[in-house]
Amino acid sequence: MGLLDLLDSVRTTLRIPRLRLPSVPTRRREPAPGHQLPDVPAVVAALRELDAELDHADGIWHFNRMYLQVTELVDQRLHEGYFSNDEFMRRLDVVFAHLYLDTVRGDRVGLVLPQCWEPVFASRRLPLAPIQFAVAGMNAHINHDLPVAMVTACRQLGLDPTTRRVRSDYDKVSDLLGEVHEQVRQSFLAGLALEVDRELTPLLTLVGSWSVGRARDAAWVNSEVMWALRGSPVLQEEFRTTLSRTVGLAGRTLLVQVAEPV
Repeated sequence: MGLLDLLDSVRTTLRIPRLRLPSVPTRRREPAPGHQLPDVPAVVAALRELDAELDHADGIWHFNRMYLQVTELVDQRLHEGYFSNDEFMRRLDVVFAHLYLDTVRGDRVGLVLPQCWEPVFASRRLPLAPIQFAVAGMNAHINHDLPVAMVTACRQLGLDPTTRRVRSDYDKVSDLLGEVHEQVRQSFLAGLALEVDRELTPLLTLVGSWSVGRARDAAWVNSEVMWALRGSPVLQEEFRTTLSRTVGLAGRTLLVQVAEPV
């Protein structure tokens, strides 16, 4: 007699009713907006188009260049079976990218930009180090856009962000972001003729104060908060607006001019 048979025998003898777990209702999928890109290759194409259009002296180009590398790597990993739920990762990548691409389009037609992105676009022509634009762009895109994209992608697919496979794929993207961020960081710094200890320069102190890992962890927590607030749209929007404002304040500190090493 196996363990399950033994438990059934004891339950019958003691007349203990079977425990019936409540069924989990299937979440209804929400339709994607009509202008939403269909897949990750379409996102890559849009980022490549921007890469060709933007002036290389434009701070937005420096962020776009790095973001293109990340998206190309995600597309490659999707073809390699790296993720647990390819449908979710494709949708998250598309929704996530739109929060940046729509901001670029909004800036072109003179719309009011999200407060998280406003410092980056306002400073795009300033004579700052390219790595400052890359990090400030990541600050806006990860700390604000990512939790918004998580909630939106889950709604579109009828998923719950607290499920195990969603979180595991999220963590895999964290690894990819960290990999690309370090590659890009080194490529930016390789062009700087620093004659003193790199760890002590004001520029490295500034950009080193921002961590992609900590940003991803914070974004996950904020996505959980936004998901918990989904039953109160007004409160959820107030939380998102406050988050955008706070992220924008951090972005301004990353875009200050620093003294050159002597």
